[in-house]
Amino acid sequence: MLAKVLSSALVGIDAILIDVEVDIAQGLPQLATVGLPDNAVKESKDRVKAALKNSGYDFPNRKITVNLAPADVKKEGASFDLPISIGILAATGAIREEQLQRYILLGELSLDGGVKPVRGCLSVAVAAREAGLSGIIIPAENVAEGGVVEGVEVIGVTDLSQVVGFLNGQVEIAPYRADIAALFSQGGEAGDDFCEVKGQEHAKRALEVAAAGSHNLLMIGPPGSGKTMLARRIPSILPPMLFEEAIETTKVYSVMGLLERDHALISSRPFRSPHHTISDVGLIGGSNTPKPGEVSLSHNGVLFLDELPEFKKHVLEVLRQPMEDGRVTISRALSSVTYPSRIMLVAAMNPCPCGYLADPVHLCSCTPLMIQRYRSRISGPLLDRIDIHIEVPAVKYRELSDRGESEGSVEIAARVARSHEVQKERFKGTKVRCNAQMTARMIRKFCETDAAGSRMLEVVTDRLGLSARSYTRILKVARSIADLDGSESIKEHHISEAIQYRSLDRKTG
Repeated sequence: MLAKVLSSALVGIDAILIDVEVDIAQGLPQLATVGLPDNAVKESKDRVKAALKNSGYDFPNRKITVNLAPADVKKEGASFDLPISIGILAATGAIREEQLQRYILLGELSLDGGVKPVRGCLSVAVAAREAGLSGIIIPAENVAEGGVVEGVEVIGVTDLSQVVGFLNGQVEIAPYRADIAALFSQGGEAGDDFCEVKGQEHAKRALEVAAAGSHNLLMIGPPGSGKTMLARRIPSILPPMLFEEAIETTKVYSVMGLLERDHALISSRPFRSPHHTISDVGLIGGSNTPKPGEVSLSHNGVLFLDELPEFKKHVLEVLRQPMEDGRVTISRALSSVTYPSRIMLVAAMNPCPCGYLADPVHLCSCTPLMIQRYRSRISGPLLDRIDIHIEVPAVKYRELSDRGESEGSVEIAARVARSHEVQKERFKGTKVRCNAQMTARMIRKFCETDAAGSRMLEVVTDRLGLSARSYTRILKVARSIADLDGSESIKEHHISEAIQYRSLDRKTG
């Protein structure tokens, strides 16, 4: 007696179809699972046996072989409990097999036959749609995330008996329908607003430019000058997420099991702020069983690294490739996994170990050697990949005591959104979504400067000895400044402002 049930396994943030083949034959009673299962999958035999008996079904007292194909893909987790138990029932004739090839089954079983939630249901729903299947049968607690995908029936179940009744046509379960508009409205209001920021007009302008082109940003200033406060307000001026971006980001959170039941779609741009004690695996992802790191959880959003030189140097260095490519590839002996990491990096640091270098009020107690060692924790190649470096000085009393309100996030966000609409039209038909992601060919096409701007760029590049990467970064930032001004061409004052945002290059030169 042989039965086949469709299930799914996660590879990175994507799901692939798995055939769960169950064979029941004469022989000593045992349940053997083959097809590269991990320990959680091997342990499913005990959960399946108890769940079947406690749900009122007979467990065959024969030799049962479960094959998870393809056999060269590692199967992880307890999500195969439900398809294995359904396969056993189908092999014994308790379930009609017509429906089994139309649905992907996924779920962990409790000993009483209840179906518990699992990770990655959004990716599984996408895989079902791409395979042309009718839908997926998943735990009721996961239907909200699976229902985001259109064109797929999402059947939520609570126990094993309900699944059997549905497959035999004895129980009707209405497919879950997600209200995409309502899910997007749950994105919520950003709690922090730029109208609350006193002074720091130069820094606010730099943050607006960075948001307009999704440029990486580094803020340098003494303690208490407002670097962290400014960074936490960046999400309030970023453009709304596109549906495709929301799906990409939600996939990462779904795979990690971080989705809340009431928020099945990540509709607002993520803001992640890991502590400086984080490991390279925690930041980039990995471990024996590869999982996404903070850089992937920040996908399509902001990764904020406060006290940048306090991070371990080798941890910062692994950021270089994800920042350049927009993805993280983790290679292991048996497999290679790729996670998305298209982020806007925002970092903050003090100018020296004590924090008061060049401060007009406080005396700096650091020696030149101490300052050099402190700054050398951030390598030149990493700084080259940060488009904007700005100084954030301490705020004076007159600005702090000012009762008037400065420009708020709503006005700044409107200008940023208009800039992104221009970029959306400019890069239509390509994978590029913003100025920061422009290729060399696009820079030549879209970043032409006037004669005065070219002369200024030539003088500055030669005088400061800028690298080729720094040169292209200035052009990309100038393109974003021109977009904010509504200018089709890059003019001299756009180049001049972009050069001002390379403060560390100026000091080096």
